[in-house]
Amino acid sequence: MSQFAKKLRAILEKAGKVDGPTADALLAEAQANKQSLTEVCVKKGVATEQELLAMIARAANVPPIDLAKLSINKEVLESVPEDVAREYCIFPVDRIGNLITVAVANPFDVLKLDDIRIITGCQLRIVVSTSEEIEKIRGKGYQRETESVDGILGSFDDADVELKETEVEDDNADLSAISDEDSPIVKLVNKIILDGCNTGASDIHIEPFEKKVIIRYRKDGCLFEAMQLPKRMQNNITSRIKIMSKLDIAEKRKPQDGKFQMKIGHKAVDFRVSILPVVWGEKTVFRILDSSNLALDIKALGFEERCMEDFLWACAQPYGMILVTGPTGSGKSTTLYSAVKHIAAPDINLVTVEDPVEYQLEGINQVPVNPKAGLTFSGALRSILRQDPDVVLLGEIRDQETLEIAVKAALTGHQVLSTLHTNDAPSTITRMVDMGLDAFMVASSTLLICAQRLGRKLCSNCKKRVDMSKDALLRLGYLEQDLQQEAEFYEPVGCPRCNGGYKGRFALLETMRMTEPIKRLVVDRAHISDVKKQALAEGMLTLRRVGLLNAMRGKTSLQEIETSTMAD
Repeated sequence: MSQFAKKLRAILEKAGKVDGPTADALLAEAQANKQSLTEVCVKKGVATEQELLAMIARAANVPPIDLAKLSINKEVLESVPEDVAREYCIFPVDRIGNLITVAVANPFDVLKLDDIRIITGCQLRIVVSTSEEIEKIRGKGYQRETESVDGILGSFDDADVELKETEVEDDNADLSAISDEDSPIVKLVNKIILDGCNTGASDIHIEPFEKKVIIRYRKDGCLFEAMQLPKRMQNNITSRIKIMSKLDIAEKRKPQDGKFQMKIGHKAVDFRVSILPVVWGEKTVFRILDSSNLALDIKALGFEERCMEDFLWACAQPYGMILVTGPTGSGKSTTLYSAVKHIAAPDINLVTVEDPVEYQLEGINQVPVNPKAGLTFSGALRSILRQDPDVVLLGEIRDQETLEIAVKAALTGHQVLSTLHTNDAPSTITRMVDMGLDAFMVASSTLLICAQRLGRKLCSNCKKRVDMSKDALLRLGYLEQDLQQEAEFYEPVGCPRCNGGYKGRFALLETMRMTEPIKRLVVDRAHISDVKKQALAEGMLTLRRVGLLNAMRGKTSLQEIETSTMAD
């Protein structure tokens, strides 16, 4: 445990935010997920970022600072070398003569502060911020450093490229330390990736058009344009990415998938790459797989109490199938990884089959699908069942053969977790029957069906309270009893800290237990509307209902719920 974590724990206990056992649990989670204690406290709702800053500042007797509103001064940055700022987790804010104002995450480390005084040869004025905010602004501030796009384009020459395979860099190269000797195309690709990571994007899109190349980032589920590049750079960018991903540079007519890893700051980030031929060239999409953002504590996912109760009940069963459904990018993998981590124990043999293995979990046997080598989902599942498994995680059920093997495994003493692409929980039954499975097998094998979506959280810094009429709320789907409770509704505004009034996302989960009445309806081939009616009578919360409950608490906006869920 770091000295800062110990100090923060004492501050939180003194403020009455946590007791001893809770503090121990928070520290254990921070160490297990390699996260800072402040980040874990914010995720768990122990305190907001502003509250933590205020408590740390009060204890250290130094003022806090909001780095999101800071205007970066390049001359001030020269006072502290980038490697020093990264190593000591600091950021230079201002300089007057021989006095530098420095933002630090740990104002209690006197030895570290003395080192910085010696290195800079200046006196320090300390202000406090979080390590996450410091890391974010450091990535932006030292971007000379990754150079501006105009600067890179100015040094770009058509004759610079053709890229050769000998130019492949070490997979663990540090993106934030780009050498001046790098070619312009290497600098540009690195800048595109680094900017995407610094903005908190989940995906990077490089899209070729007739006269230009557009770079777009997906953040909190929404795409926004980041930059436009000249058409002449298109092939060079694609070739560079293919080299990094170990793909065939010469192949331009077929889709290709690959992956690579880069070190950004102090952490290694994995990138999954997909290249697709389109009308004006090859479109490239990066999926950013940052394991430090993976919340593996199932109770930290923020499900509704009823939904969490259903999910934990299903995870506790000795055999049967748990299905999580939803479109691509709806958080299904995170939910299943959390379930796996919850179930895993020394006396359980847990095996996963994934395409690809997105996050590596310690102590879990993970099998990557490789169709080129003949290792398919169904083939891997057959082999796994001869490996004496207790729990099997199938990344996805794609065909009838895989579904039949998974169902047979669930019926013969194994617990099976997997995903399907359907709109809601009840329609999953129809999907399984359409894939050729007998209705009796569906009813006998399935424990729980979940439907999941991701909703955007309102930014706590700028959200604006709004009054809603009773009639308008009833039309949206609220019940009379809901309106008897105290509720606060908010709408997005937008500020430097967020993306259009939203910051971060949360899971909306609809859970349907396969109870005896529902099983009888399935076996009798009842219409799906009858199945849904029975599930609702038993207390099932639909996606829209879960969203409305979160909007009542001020977690998200009614506009977001209307766009991310269907009316019941």
